[in-house]
Amino acid sequence: MPMTLLAPVDHELVIKKSRFLARVQPVKNRAEAQALVLHLKQAHPDAVHVCWAMLAGGDSAAQDDGEPSGTAGRPMLEVLRHQDLDGVVATVVRYFGGIKLGAGGLVRAYTDAVAQALLFAEKSPIVPRIELICWVPYDMEGWLRRQAQMAEVSILSVSHESLVQFVLEIPKAQSVKWQQALNDLGQGKLVWADANTGSASQG
Repeated sequence: MPMTLLAPVDHELVIKKSRFLARVQPVKNRAEAQALVLHLKQAHPDAVHVCWAMLAGGDSAAQDDGEPSGTAGRPMLEVLRHQDLDGVVATVVRYFGGIKLGAGGLVRAYTDAVAQALLFAEKSPIVPRIELICWVPYDMEGWLRRQAQMAEVSILSVSHESLVQFVLEIPKAQSVKWQQALNDLGQGKLVWADANTGSASQG
């Protein structure tokens, strides 16, 4: 099962006077990862390289940032893949110490920096979740709110029209069972739709 990280973790590696400042942290997408990298470059203007790798929702990226091709971003990405991570970005800020490491040395340095940071990271399984839309009469709004709270179902939004519309987020594995239970309690007054497909059903 894919895992993600609960919080950022930093780790510093020093090899032949070069400092490798590694950070691993959760991200939602490439845009968020790029913003974090830009912030690091601004925070470390004297660093020679800010390399990074990312896996998030099927999207991946690996950037060498001036290091020889394939010696930084790709090895970092392989560490993330090997540990079955998703929704994660790894960054390494390098301060050059004056001694060249060679291609093999760079690959080992960037691999080790990320791998050692991940040793201290707290990981959590990624539970697939889906969005559902549910319409209920006004007199059932409070009831549905309570049912969602008891089942730890997230209420993303509520709008009031001819019926009360709830947009809900629920772990995929429990969605069918929960809908059936509510349909039994709701006496046919609930209308459901999958937020992704838009297909509706009467409960």
